[in-house]
Amino acid sequence: MARIVMKFGGTSMAGTERIRRVANIVRAQAARGDQVAVVVSAMAGETDRLVNFCREANPLYDPAEYDVVVASGEQVTSGLLALTLQALGCKARSWLGWQLPIRTIEAHAKARVESIEAEALIAAMAAGEIAVIPGFQGLSEDNRVTTLGRGGSDTSAVAVAAAIKADRCDIYTDVDGVYTTDPRIVAKAKKQKAVTYEEMLELASVGAKVLQTRSVGLAMKEKVRVQVLSSFIGEGAPPADDLPGTMIVSDEEMDELVEKGLMERQLVTGIAHDKNEAKVILTRVPDRPGAVANIFEPLAAASINVDMIIQNVGRDKGETDVTFTVPQADLARAQALLEDRRSEIGFNRIITDSKIAKISVVGVGMKSHAGVASTMFRALSDRGINIQAISTSEIKISVMIDEDETELAVRVLHTAYGLDAVG
Repeated sequence: MARIVMKFGGTSMAGTERIRRVANIVRAQAARGDQVAVVVSAMAGETDRLVNFCREANPLYDPAEYDVVVASGEQVTSGLLALTLQALGCKARSWLGWQLPIRTIEAHAKARVESIEAEALIAAMAAGEIAVIPGFQGLSEDNRVTTLGRGGSDTSAVAVAAAIKADRCDIYTDVDGVYTTDPRIVAKAKKQKAVTYEEMLELASVGAKVLQTRSVGLAMKEKVRVQVLSSFIGEGAPPADDLPGTMIVSDEEMDELVEKGLMERQLVTGIAHDKNEAKVILTRVPDRPGAVANIFEPLAAASINVDMIIQNVGRDKGETDVTFTVPQADLARAQALLEDRRSEIGFNRIITDSKIAKISVVGVGMKSHAGVASTMFRALSDRGINIQAISTSEIKISVMIDEDETELAVRVLHTAYGLDAVG
């Protein structure tokens, strides 16, 4: 008997028919004798609808009341799934964030899970009850409803799994695992049997939409084994134990899988792309100590994430150009903020470009193998794709290119690293 957390996203919960499908998947898992907790998202599109209601009611809305409104989407789906499970003959009940409770800290609309009081939940599961928990929501220090930010239901599921010491956390999505790249771009993309926490964290941070970044970071910290698989399977399909997706595991477990011959250690795990970034160039910035800090400190204070940064070689007049990227959604805010500080920073003008893309190559094999970067640069060069900026980490290389060349770059690199499926 295992203790399993199952998480279902918005597309899986979009309407009564899909909820019934989810209920059958949950019932099949529980029928194996496992203790099961289910974490659910709101129906697809529901959170956006609720956010719009808040904006219409008051453009300068109180974040605490905003959380009350937007948290209701998951409350609806948790109740509906519990009702559907009961109709199928299962013992089930919903547990709202404040009933466990899931304690959170920091700001409304982007709270972080601090702790979960799971004793009552564990006791109910041990008694054979399926627990249905709304994702995305928790309780603040002053007992107000909070939400964890967009995509927060993945984080809720991992946090619950850590709190109840689950054997596994299954994240059901509209894809059946983690692929070497987006199968819609590369038909020969391969589904991975397993990837490490570190690799998944990098892939999620550079555009792979399979898992939310914070959830992967939490899984890594708490050593929660996560499996990604599809909820869009037939009625008679076997449970997750017999129909595996992709396991997200520690380096140690990955080494064990390789030693047993169940996995091959790959140099590169995946190619990710992200078209949601914009380039900012500040020209003729004074080339002196503190100049760069004057640019990035106000952006950090405004919670605008900066990714790639290039400072050109200084000009003869003691000036330099500084190039960096920000999320497209923050471009106008970043531009206005920098314009307000033009005299303090001392730049000449701002040049922006939102028609760019970031292409990233990720793999723990980079730690011990040379030549990954040169392979990337040569493959792109051979196809006439210009690199505008580069950033690296221990297991990742990212380049900025023209947005129109995104799909070509992904296909070229997927082939260059030998990731194309055979046959």
